[in-house]
Amino acid sequence: MQRTLLITGALLGLTAVILGAFGAHGLKESLTPEAINSFETGVRYQMYHAFLLLLVGGALPLSQKAQKISFYLVISGVLLFSGSIYLLTTKPITGVDISAIAWITPIGGALLISAWIAITYNFIKLLK
Repeated sequence: MQRTLLITGALLGLTAVILGAFGAHGLKESLTPEAINSFETGVRYQMYHAFLLLLVGGALPLSQKAQKISFYLVISGVLLFSGSIYLLTTKPITGVDISAIAWITPIGGALLISAWIAITYNFIKLLK
């Protein structure tokens, strides 16, 4: 699990940097400032959670079970939260319209919150 967490964290970080650069340079002329701001929110949350996976995999004293739970919650959350933001904001360019299922964005956010709750709960149990 440690290897999976570290590799996934690194890949999420890598793609966040690539998407951030794309958003700052490639989308500047094609999207409204509000859309670019939303896109950057997706990138920012992806990067935060890339760091979280790196910490979970390498530095935090979490049980194997807590690591797995955190991994699946973060991956699902980033895909739904950041992924849906990327698709929603780039609709004018891609033509992909997911507005009918835009409700997945807050579900992704709830999954990310759940990952933090799971980690916090594990710390509370560990530090008793």
